Amino acid sequence: MNLEPYYKIVIDWAYIFIPKLAGALVVFIVGIYVTNFISKIFSKGLKRNGIDVSLQTFLGSLVTGGLRVLLLITVAGMLGIQTTSFVAVVGALGLAVGLALQGSLANFAGGVLLLVFKPFKVGDLIESNGQIGNVLEIQIFNTILLTSDQKTIILANGGVSNSTIVNYSRHGSLRVDLNFFLDPATNIDYTKDVVLKTLSTNSFVLTDPAPIVGIVSVANGMIHLAVRPFAASENYWSAYFSLQEDIKRAFELHEIKGPTPTTVVINK
Repeated sequence: MNLEPYYKIVIDWAYIFIPKLAGALVVFIVGIYVTNFISKIFSKGLKRNGIDVSLQTFLGSLVTGGLRVLLLITVAGMLGIQTTSFVAVVGALGLAVGLALQGSLANFAGGVLLLVFKPFKVGDLIESNGQIGNVLEIQIFNTILLTSDQKTIILANGGVSNSTIVNYSRHGSLRVDLNFFLDPATNIDYTKDVVLKTLSTNSFVLTDPAPIVGIVSVANGMIHLAVRPFAASENYWSAYFSLQEDIKRAFELHEIKGPTPTTVVINK
């Protein structure tokens, strides 16, 4: 059996394929180093800009994976493998997955926005989607809150990023709104002085911003006195409850009275 024609075919194929294989191998090795280098630069950039650690890891892995997929497609093309169909299949698969995971992708995008722009951070007291609580965790897909009554609330990041967010901790202090109703014959200047002195003795009340005390209205047989001190965000409830007790005791000590209840009887 004459094998010479087959040897010639193999040799011709080797002359054509071996240079391609060598070139593809060089491109692959160099490409691995280049993708690693780009990934390191990207990760350092994220870290330098203060991006959340969990997002740094995720985006770093995403960039590295994307670059390596491109490298493999390039190497396959150099070896003569038709990549057009492969790219089309990957694109169609990506579209199908995207449509199937629309909600999850919206939450993922919301998580990225929250971690990048940081409208709040862990520990902040926020209100979003009708829920109020301290932020326990900011995950890629969800934000976890802890309410004042120790309930855990899990909010989808898509909804959080697209709704109004009220951050009660952003400036470090909150106004404590207290309201008292007094007898219409009450000496206002004296009462305000008593209230301000009481506020000054409470350890939770801040001096800056200064507390505000003023009359809201005089009507219906009573004086509506508004007391507006400020407290650190984490001390809000302590200030709220302790101040009402302190001011109540001060009113009793200085004989500052509330309105007298009246009953109107109509005889028919």
